Amino acid sequence: MIKTAFIYPGQGAQKAGMGADFYEKSPAVREIFDQASKVLDLDMKALCFEKNDKLDLTEYTQAALVTTCLAMTKVVEEAGITPDITAGLSLGEYAAIAVAGGMDDMDAIRLVRKRGILMQNTVPAGEGAMCAVMAMDAEKIEQVIADIPEVEVANYNCPGQIVITGRKEGVETAAVKLKEAGARRTMMLNVSGPFHSPLLKPAGEELAGELVSVQMHSLQIPYVTNVTARKVEDIAETKELLARQVSSPVRWMQSMEYMIAEGVERFVEIGPGSTLASFMKKINPKSRVYNVNSWEDVEKTAAALKGEE
Repeated sequence: MIKTAFIYPGQGAQKAGMGADFYEKSPAVREIFDQASKVLDLDMKALCFEKNDKLDLTEYTQAALVTTCLAMTKVVEEAGITPDITAGLSLGEYAAIAVAGGMDDMDAIRLVRKRGILMQNTVPAGEGAMCAVMAMDAEKIEQVIADIPEVEVANYNCPGQIVITGRKEGVETAAVKLKEAGARRTMMLNVSGPFHSPLLKPAGEELAGELVSVQMHSLQIPYVTNVTARKVEDIAETKELLARQVSSPVRWMQSMEYMIAEGVERFVEIGPGSTLASFMKKINPKSRVYNVNSWEDVEKTAAALKGEE
């Protein structure tokens, strides 16, 4: 039996038009988008399907992306594709938990709307920054930034691509030092805050308050958390992990290595873009990765997976 994982992208994957073809053709997708619009008092069709200035704002992006990923998943599952385990990069972890059975779709969407607002507003605009570091080992990056106050690793994406986060001045200093230490390239990111930095601990604490009233359900399958890069099988752990996740590094590379060690042979990336597939080429080129970001992709993926059985 081939072990299959569903994986979900994080912030940055969003694009205007995402999910529109699914909405046109699937009653289940229409139901999710229409429910989300009511729950959030937002026009989710306009936000996701039309070009607009809100889609790239964190307070809107997170709800838009999770709504789209969960809606697409309904169609994937209707095509007979089911996961043995799930994972999501940062924001994508909420979709992963919902698909694993740990929370209702609307609770996940409601939570990420609140999460986006908290992450955007906790650190005043202009005070935080993030920077991608190319072609340098994670251990070397950690050594270089160790003595720079309030600068940490935010994302372990894949070999050769690590993201740092923190106070703007510190991140800019780190970018220079990393170049001097041999990084091929450092690139300041166009983001609204120092995500996955200890500076966002207050946001995590507020999110913990929101999580208190959310009803969680026993997991039907495990999911892998960004915080520890290990699978979660007991839903009782989830609320604390989600509160910590806001200010903890995203251990995506380690999560994928763990899943491969656990016997996962194929990964189905569900959502706009193919960022996670590109990461996997560097993490483990032998792993089979399928992308579902259009209606046509569902049939292609279902046929390909059936051919492997």
